[in-house]
Amino acid sequence: MTVEREGFRSPETVLRARSIAIVGASDRARWPADIYGGLKKHSYAGNIYLINPRQAEVYGQKAYPNLRDLPEAVDHAIVIVPGSAVVGVLEDAAARGIKSATVYAGGVGDGEGIESKARGAQVRDLVARTGLIVAGPNCMGGFSYREKLFAYPNPRLADIAPGHVGCVFQSGGTLQFFMSTGGERGLRFSYGFSSGNELDLDLADYINWMVDDPDTRQIVVFIEGIRRPRAFMQAAARALEAGKPIIAIKTGATEGSAQAAASHTGAIAGDFATYLAMCERYGIINCDQLDDLVEVTLAFQCGRVPKGPKIGWVTTSGGTVDLLYDCAAKENAPFATFSPETLEAMKPYMQEGIHPKNPLDSGIPSTLGKAAELCEVALRDADVDILAWANQLPGKKAAWNGLEALRAMRDATDKPVIGFARMAYQMGPDSIEVQDSVAFPFLQGLPATCRALNALWFHAQRSGRKPAMAGAVASSSLNAGNLDAILKTYGIAGPKSALSVTPAEAAKAAAAIGYPVVLKISSRDILHKTEAGGVILDLRTGAAVEEAANKLLTSAKAAYPNAVIDGFLVQEMVFGVEAIVGARDDDLYGPVLLAGSGGILVELLKDARLKLLPADGAEITGMIDGLKLEKLLAGYRGKPAVDRAALEKAISAVAQFFLDHRAVVADIEINPLIVRPAGQGVCAVDVRVIWK
Repeated sequence: MTVEREGFRSPETVLRARSIAIVGASDRARWPADIYGGLKKHSYAGNIYLINPRQAEVYGQKAYPNLRDLPEAVDHAIVIVPGSAVVGVLEDAAARGIKSATVYAGGVGDGEGIESKARGAQVRDLVARTGLIVAGPNCMGGFSYREKLFAYPNPRLADIAPGHVGCVFQSGGTLQFFMSTGGERGLRFSYGFSSGNELDLDLADYINWMVDDPDTRQIVVFIEGIRRPRAFMQAAARALEAGKPIIAIKTGATEGSAQAAASHTGAIAGDFATYLAMCERYGIINCDQLDDLVEVTLAFQCGRVPKGPKIGWVTTSGGTVDLLYDCAAKENAPFATFSPETLEAMKPYMQEGIHPKNPLDSGIPSTLGKAAELCEVALRDADVDILAWANQLPGKKAAWNGLEALRAMRDATDKPVIGFARMAYQMGPDSIEVQDSVAFPFLQGLPATCRALNALWFHAQRSGRKPAMAGAVASSSLNAGNLDAILKTYGIAGPKSALSVTPAEAAKAAAAIGYPVVLKISSRDILHKTEAGGVILDLRTGAAVEEAANKLLTSAKAAYPNAVIDGFLVQEMVFGVEAIVGARDDDLYGPVLLAGSGGILVELLKDARLKLLPADGAEITGMIDGLKLEKLLAGYRGKPAVDRAALEKAISAVAQFFLDHRAVVADIEINPLIVRPAGQGVCAVDVRVIWK
């Protein structure tokens, strides 16, 4: 694992450059021509210098042969030259006192090519030696809307009015499609930058800078990989404390963990699942699709966070209501319950024969004013945290009379007000003007709307708080010899057990423990005993134990011919609900806790949740809520309830044990942890530790 660069580098002169030089300016090259044209069209206020070693004039303006010959040290160099020429240009920039540069070319540290790797190493050395700030390489630049600094080769996107959404995408091409689609829907941006391969500036640097930017209120990121996880989490923590939501999409959801074979915990966690646990801790809203990225970002553009999760739906169609029941259930978007007073106040607005309820089918209102009045009735209900009003923005502004009533309805409350449509539809400039006039966003698609409204509540619960972070790794004297004794001090105890070398000794131990018993093969070379045929349950006589021991030897040697067999572990048979509890150090995000349904089907069911450590009692309770395990604990199909409180206490104990001893423990897993009947506690039947 590589050592992270400490601290943050500032993209200030990249995003707010007061003077620039375009290296590679040419009458024949489209990218520099597009960038220069956009800067001139939008009246960028700083000096613009053009660099071309073979032409004295480009675009009708004086050109300089290199950066060293400039009459002043500009803030920023826009470097659009082949990869082979990049290092020389950056050396010139540093020598001239230029503060930063954006490198557009590939072949500088990316890929497997020897020359590319060598150039990347040279750039890293140059950055460390000179202090030059480098954005990219292999990027497409970006947009700074208030500064009118448009360094991305798409002049059309520069026409979007300034706003408060800051974007950092590792994919330059995806950035322009998101900003184009979002702009057509009414998103307004402060910054949009493609960070590329991030030889120097990375996601953490941009996010950290945008947290301090007063004109950026939400941050949207496209993630292919997080190069400095600890710095990324520090920046995300600052954003959360500042109340600035981070809305993300990350590739690689189907990648398996490199440590999957080491433990069930590792296999279930995986790279992406642990990333999601990190998002949950730091309040990052992760979207599965680019379309959702637009809807969620639009929802946050309303500028409000709810005080609760409950949604009041005001629609004009019974079909919409029917669909909402299914969508809301699938997305866990809770309905508000209208009070009797609210229902009574709604009746004058209802068509004959329609009785009010939530979701509400009011029929088509006679005017926008009447629609606004009905929404106001719903908003006054104490159980409504978010109002969602069904309507489709008009193609022509003149089609909607009474916009002032909708704006007044929105202004009269501090609750989020969201418009939504059942399906996606095209919008024109008039549609955006209407949306801006009423000052609340209009989302498209019922599932996406539910997810976006849930995102508002997800952020609201965490906004302004400082996320808990794991402390420094402390020294530990834990070892295999004192493991069981130390676990007991944390309240984690196993069943009555005995180690035996021979089948006859195993039978004798079983009689001393008391029947029924479980017999397991004992070998440090066999981690997953069940998969090796190394466990036999419910043995009730000495003869059965001896027979089982011989069978275990045969199956273990067949599965692992080179394994060293130490003997047999005899344990009392414990009855209850099987759970799994594990903790491990993730290479990227640090200590992680897992809890869920255990037993032999643990990886197949994957009925488990992850939390970054440390985790408090409420978080541990939340890990179990909603799992299939929760139903088993409560008593399923007539079976008695078991000791959920003891399970939660055990999960907390494993978490603390791991934090205390992670200097020597890479992974601890208890599977199964048997949850006994109510009041009888838990029993750690199988504890497996991977030592560092």
